[in-house]
Amino acid sequence: MPAIIPTDHTARVTWLGCVADSTADLSAAPLTEAMLSFAGIPGEFHGGETRPSCSRVAALHPRGTTIANTRQLSILSAEDLAEIARAMELDALDPALIGASMVIEGIADFSHVPPSSRLQGPDGATLVIDMQNRPCHLPAKVIDAQHPGMGRAFKRAAGDRRGVTAWVEREGRIALGDTMRLFIPDQRAWAPKP
Repeated sequence: MPAIIPTDHTARVTWLGCVADSTADLSAAPLTEAMLSFAGIPGEFHGGETRPSCSRVAALHPRGTTIANTRQLSILSAEDLAEIARAMELDALDPALIGASMVIEGIADFSHVPPSSRLQGPDGATLVIDMQNRPCHLPAKVIDAQHPGMGRAFKRAAGDRRGVTAWVEREGRIALGDTMRLFIPDQRAWAPKP
């Protein structure tokens, strides 16, 4: 049996975006398609085959150490995005405001798919899920510009449903409306013995 197994779970790509420079503005520009390379989405601020380490891996590396970039894309489910909006008491939350790379619809509890799962598009383009993406305070300013006073509510509302980060395992094209299939690792949950 292969170590990565196909599931019957699929999702439709409902939104694509690219953040040009998150230090200037976290907003993502909408795209109709993306040609994924091993560095991610061309022109994406979070792209690149390597990145400087940050607070997420501070227990491993001094800040700024060059490491492999497993955070090339930020992927959310439409279902989780709707729950975040509800928790913020908004009718909807534009994924561009939170710097999303992709929104998919159709995989339940998407923010909790196992690390090392894959999403594969119609032409074979494949994304490897690194881990759950933790919400941060950075979208607050961008959200406030469109929904005054609501930005500070994002971090709490997005807890446990902020989606995942991913990196490109196989290059290819992803477009709005594409169906992506979920593959998961053939591995039981970690349960160390006391």
